[in-house]
Amino acid sequence: MEYRMTHFMRRISMVFSGVAMIGLAYPAHADTLRDKQTEACKGDAVRLCALAIPNEKKITACMERKQDKLSPKCRAFFKKGSKTSPAHKPKSK
Repeated sequence: MEYRMTHFMRRISMVFSGVAMIGLAYPAHADTLRDKQTEACKGDAVRLCALAIPNEKKITACMERKQDKLSPKCRAFFKKGSKTSPAHKPKSK
């Protein structure tokens, strides 16, 4: 029982560390489209796609598969044809 609790706590710690690392990569204020998406979807990423953190491509794929479970604010970024859709993100150089 103690092993399971320790393993669980270690896993949760890793998830939150990954989310914190993602958050540190962006400015504190959400003024760009990407920042707004991160702010809107951070909770959903942890809740629905924790095993994909910190791999951004895997998180995006996971969230696209689970669009019906996303919060309304986050779902807006994944709607097909939306200007804010991850598929329309400019690629970094």
